[in-house]
Amino acid sequence: MRTIDDSSPTATGSQSRGRAARAGMPTFPLPRESAQATARTARVSRAATAVPASASTGVAELLRGPVRPARVLLSVPAAVYLQVATDRGTDVVGILTSDAARLPLGCVLFRPSNGRPLVALPAGAPAEVGGGRVVVGDLAVSAAAWWDPRPRLPAPRPALLPEGVRQLRIALYGDGPHSAFNLPGLPGGPGGPLAALRGAVRRADLDAALRTATRLVGLGPGLTPAGDDVMAGTIAGLVLLGHPAAERFASGVHTLAVGRTTELSRALLRHAMAGRVSGEYAAVLQGLVGERPLGPAIAGLMATGSTSGRALALGLSTAIDLVERTTRPH
Repeated sequence: MRTIDDSSPTATGSQSRGRAARAGMPTFPLPRESAQATARTARVSRAATAVPASASTGVAELLRGPVRPARVLLSVPAAVYLQVATDRGTDVVGILTSDAARLPLGCVLFRPSNGRPLVALPAGAPAEVGGGRVVVGDLAVSAAAWWDPRPRLPAPRPALLPEGVRQLRIALYGDGPHSAFNLPGLPGGPGGPLAALRGAVRRADLDAALRTATRLVGLGPGLTPAGDDVMAGTIAGLVLLGHPAAERFASGVHTLAVGRTTELSRALLRHAMAGRVSGEYAAVLQGLVGERPLGPAIAGLMATGSTSGRALALGLSTAIDLVERTTRPH
């Protein structure tokens, strides 16, 4: 096994401790390429290095519950996502570095990704969640603090600043028409699913907007396809802005997602149904009600991932328009 700490052979052939180890910083083992298959079947370490994190209350039930088996869905320098077996099927928990997107299913470490605090393990490697911690490889993460992924807004149906809504739309569409908005991996043009969603919004037709989910769910590359992110942003916006049909819309989208998208994306849709969102999405909503600067919040959301931030922002803008057009008198 090698570690993330730089080491060099000594004259006697043994390994000297690297700079990080000499400074007293913990180092975590990373499997060599030749050990990938072994890592997928190896038992979870019982002497794992304890690391504190700030955990989302959205995964509190899993963390505080009994120890359950899990497996690695994806391991990258900024995040490790674990699929957890539950009595109701499966769920997902993420271990995130401090500079990763603050997802509502995450335990956020107090170190950035450039410090390489996370274990690099292959998909399918074993893990455990429960009993107060998450254990994967030689890393055990426990909740030293908690954060609520459902943003606190001033009212169940909060009033949004008109100038703030305009600022969000300009960030999304610029000076062009809404119908010109495109996302990588999604068909564009007047016959595409985004144009259909926009048309449903213009007609104030919530059912037609829901029908576009049949074309968007699972559409696009990656662990969270862009089509799912649009729907997650729309669901969360409808829930948090108090649309009376939010639960029906959310349930319809989530039902469509079964068997059509990734485990991580389905988990994020479930959190959106409860109004649990990323820290970046929450910051934009709080800016729209005048509780924090909006410009930096929009920039932070739009910079999230390759397409996720823009897709979530589009979903939020869609929800705002649906609330305005289908519930409020003119």
